[in-house]
Amino acid sequence: MRQLLLDTETTGLDPKQGHRIIEIGCVEMIDRQLTGNNFHQYLQPDREIDAGAIEVHGITNEFLLDKPRFADIADDLVSYLKDAELIIHNAPFDVGFLDHELGLLGNRPKINDICTVEDTLVMARKLHPGKRNSLDALCDRYAVDNSRRDKHGALLDSEILADVYLLMTGGQNELQLDSDNYSDNQGAAVIRKVSYEGELAVLKASDEELAEHQAYLEMLQKSSDGKCVWKL
Repeated sequence: MRQLLLDTETTGLDPKQGHRIIEIGCVEMIDRQLTGNNFHQYLQPDREIDAGAIEVHGITNEFLLDKPRFADIADDLVSYLKDAELIIHNAPFDVGFLDHELGLLGNRPKINDICTVEDTLVMARKLHPGKRNSLDALCDRYAVDNSRRDKHGALLDSEILADVYLLMTGGQNELQLDSDNYSDNQGAAVIRKVSYEGELAVLKASDEELAEHQAYLEMLQKSSDGKCVWKL
C-alpha cells in the first residue's frame, strides 16, 4: 500500500483570487513504513505573496525568484502521485490548489482522477469530536515532537503529519519474529526469542494498574477507530 503525506504552501488562501502554490512537500510510506522517497519543490508563482501568508510560512518573493514554475514540475508531480493514497490535513485546501494549478495547464487530470485522498482533519474530528484538531493540537495530543515548526513548511508538515497519522491509526503495523539476533528491520518491531531455565515469578497487576491498563485500551480503541486488537 503506497501512501503519500502531502502539504502545500501558497501565496494566499483562495486560488479563485489568483493565488498560487509556492511549495509542495510529500512524504512516501509503503506498507506504513517511511521510504525516504520524498518529493519537495519550491515554485515561482509569478505573483506577489500576501504579507499574511509570509507570516505563516516565511517564504519570501525574493527566495522564489530563481525557482521553477509549476508547469516545469507538473509531469514529475503527477507521475509521483499516480495511483497512491494521498493523506492531507484539511484536504480541500491543498487539492483545490493542485487542481487549480493543473487546470491552468490545460487538459490535465484532477487529483481525484489519479489518486485517492484521505483527509486527516475529518478523521481527527471523528476521533476527537468537540476538540481542537489542528496539526499542532494533534501533535500535543499524540506526543509528536513539532518543536521545529516555528513556521509552516510543506515538507516539514508532511513529515509531522506522517507521525501523527501512524499514531492516529494504530502505529506501525509490522511485528516480526527474529529467531536469533535483534535487528530493527527498517523500523519494524522485532522480538528476540530467549531461553530461560528455572521458575518464573508471577507478579499480578494491582487494581490501580488494571484500571490504568483498561483506560489505555479505551484510548487505543478510539484512536484506531474501533480497531484495537486487544479489544476485539
